[in-house]
Amino acid sequence: MMSKKPEIGGYLDEEEASLIEALENSSLPLKSGLTPARRAELEATARITFSEDREKISLRVSKADLAQLKSRALQEGIPYQTLINSIIHKYVSS
Repeated sequence: MMSKKPEIGGYLDEEEASLIEALENSSLPLKSGLTPARRAELEATARITFSEDREKISLRVSKADLAQLKSRALQEGIPYQTLINSIIHKYVSS
């Protein structure tokens, strides 16, 4: 059975690994850098994306890029697939 948890560690240096360990062992709550304006923007983009007819695609990306996308999505407080849709939508709309 495949795990949905991203595989982290193969490309991290010692400093990065120690930072991750410190974060995981910390009792302090994590704070998102997501502002109310940015959240509203992402939610609007998600509504547009999800309200239209959608096509399912397969896309291969490097493990490192996917891990960074998932990390960024976590920071933004949104699912990583929504973030990818938002990036694509911004690219083709501008």
